[in-house]
Amino acid sequence: MISVVNSFCHGLSKVAVLLLVVFYSTQLLAQTHTQPNILWIVTDDQRADALECFNKATTGKNQSALGYVSSPNIDKLASEGALFVNAFCNSPACGPSRGSMYSGRYPFRNGHYAFELSHQNPDFVKPSFPQTLQKHGYGTAVFGKGDSYIYEWGPGQSYKYPAHFNYKMHFKHDLQHNNVGDLWGPATKGDKKEFVLYANGNLVTYEYDKKTGEATGEDKVKKKQVEKDFDILRSYTRSNKSLIIGGVNPQPAGKTVDGMIVHEYKSYLKNQNKSYTTSWGATAQGADTQKPLMINLGFHLPHTPVLPPKEFRDKFKKQTYKVPAFDETELDKLPPQMIKLFNGLNMSRMTDEEKQQAIQDYYAFCAYGDALIGESVEAFKQYCKTNKQEYVIVYTVGDHGWHLGEQGIEAKFGPWDKSIHGALIVVASDKAKVPEGLIQEQLVEYVDVTPTILSEAGVDIKAEKFEYLDGFNLINFIDNKEEKREYILGEIHLVAGPRAYIRSEDFAFSMKTRPRNANLNKDVRWALDCPVEESDLALYDLRNDPLERNNVATDKEYVALAQWFRKKLGNIVLGDGRIECDWSKANTYALSNFAVGADDKKMDIPKKLIPKIK
Repeated sequence: MISVVNSFCHGLSKVAVLLLVVFYSTQLLAQTHTQPNILWIVTDDQRADALECFNKATTGKNQSALGYVSSPNIDKLASEGALFVNAFCNSPACGPSRGSMYSGRYPFRNGHYAFELSHQNPDFVKPSFPQTLQKHGYGTAVFGKGDSYIYEWGPGQSYKYPAHFNYKMHFKHDLQHNNVGDLWGPATKGDKKEFVLYANGNLVTYEYDKKTGEATGEDKVKKKQVEKDFDILRSYTRSNKSLIIGGVNPQPAGKTVDGMIVHEYKSYLKNQNKSYTTSWGATAQGADTQKPLMINLGFHLPHTPVLPPKEFRDKFKKQTYKVPAFDETELDKLPPQMIKLFNGLNMSRMTDEEKQQAIQDYYAFCAYGDALIGESVEAFKQYCKTNKQEYVIVYTVGDHGWHLGEQGIEAKFGPWDKSIHGALIVVASDKAKVPEGLIQEQLVEYVDVTPTILSEAGVDIKAEKFEYLDGFNLINFIDNKEEKREYILGEIHLVAGPRAYIRSEDFAFSMKTRPRNANLNKDVRWALDCPVEESDLALYDLRNDPLERNNVATDKEYVALAQWFRKKLGNIVLGDGRIECDWSKANTYALSNFAVGADDKKMDIPKKLIPKIK
């Protein structure tokens, strides 16, 4: 800028040039302040039906199909903008789901299908949206759980974080590593320790076998006492028997790991333009008010360990919930891969009392999250008001969903509705942009988060360099009923192996995509060309079966439709820009493009293939 001013002012005095530099710098600063501050909230494993506003919008009742829920603060937030009730994640696990949100790309296009330690060195990788925001003048910060699994490449890659954020506070590496929080497991794979921080400051540690749930000697005594003190319910009918799916938090509200995440977030905002001391004794720098701000607030809850504080838990212990219907005869029509999911994630074999506790404590934990989100939103608004800055808030309701007995499981990882169906809330201080009280019913996906935030920050996502984005700007959905896509997509490689899904208003379909441990794009058409029984097809007619209890993929009247879906989904996820990357190396990957353009967003099923509604 100085060179431009000097050439324009050639011959003027140094004082005049300096004044012009100050003037133009002030103008640029003013332009920067026209960009809104952005708060992106993400919860973990949260069902959309934990929100009264979602239930009211979709069923006309405040409670979920299972029973009582409470979300006054989130309801208020939703009333201030737009609630997207048909929002779907693009992978039902935190790593690949968050990777798709950070990148704005489907898992099959960013090569991120599970918990790979992906990195940004390969040629096909594009910047995360926080990195792009930084180039457009934003200060970026993350508090709590990020877990995009996008790391820095280099020898001993491990968990080296790239510059997604100018400031980061991670709940594992900053809070729990410094004994701040409540109850947590090991930070390293294979470690058998569990840590419990009592309210009086006493830290109890013990070891046990995570597969069997068994401890020995003094560790057994400690573990048994902790489980008694906090009414711990573990997932003993699952393959992972150590997960805590019910209990009371050892810490009071505000002192749990999520409470401390909010505490650090509020300290960052409160100590703007100055240094301060964190709860673990480190020196940190507060928010820079000279830059527009983007904060990712990542809650741990309601992820396991499901431990709501007592004051919230007590309210829900009085409730009796309707356990979702499930009969093991439903397994008779499931393909082997989905039976493996059921066996690994089982809840149906618990007692009725245990099922009640699991549901009660889950919704109580969500209610605690509602209180923390309300507190966080108000702190953000106050920061914006104090600095006379506009704002945009995007709330991703669960990086994916969570079953509470549907399909006989308590988990995510499946292609079913309760694994992948969430919600999105978008609010803006500029009500002309996002009017209040909107309910949007179009199909939207979590890959829409990146283009929405970039667009609201003033980034031209229509520019050629952003052609890689798979999503849409949610603002373009606002206050209309136009559908921009007729189906949603996703893929995951966890628990039972590679599986992709496609869902429209009327049908839900999923299939096995790759053999286990397949080489990079070797025989990539396998799922399209193998014998049909090997591709493990599942098809649900949502017109008759909205709860997805009857797989009709092999029923005579649906066989042709299942084959149509197999070709449609297979061509998209296997042949329209599929990336498979060896993340252990710097730049080794394969690109499959045998069906370019297959992802046309149209569900053009030939009418003759669609059975009549029964």
